[in-house]
Amino acid sequence: MKGLFRFASASRRDPAVDAWFAAQPAELSSIAHAWFDQMRRCGPDVRVLMHDGCPVACLGEVAFAYVNVFTSHVNIGFFQGADLDDPESLLQGEGRYMRHIKLRPDDQPDAHAIRRLIEDAYLDVRRRVSGNEGGA
Repeated sequence: MKGLFRFASASRRDPAVDAWFAAQPAELSSIAHAWFDQMRRCGPDVRVLMHDGCPVACLGEVAFAYVNVFTSHVNIGFFQGADLDDPESLLQGEGRYMRHIKLRPDDQPDAHAIRRLIEDAYLDVRRRVSGNEGGA
């Protein structure tokens, strides 16, 4: 399947993910943790792991979203974000596949729109996997 990241090592719980959250500044960690928990709640088949230094949420072994903490903001990223419907124009980036949302502690984000993007990313990957796009 073109553009899909697969991680055979994804698991239901990963102690490295919990350790990563504990090591982040509290104000930013709380933002990232809340949205990562939203990703985990997408379905019973959600698995997690650390990749490129940040927590990644997968449907089985196929990545759909991640969070990352920077000096003054949090990114919520989507591996197939270029294909997501984004009527509130929250997504940033111009890569072939990936997009992200940048949140700062003083932001008042549209929580409903972010939840919808997370759910849509999960459902999009589910469709790609079940439709066996590209013969995976």
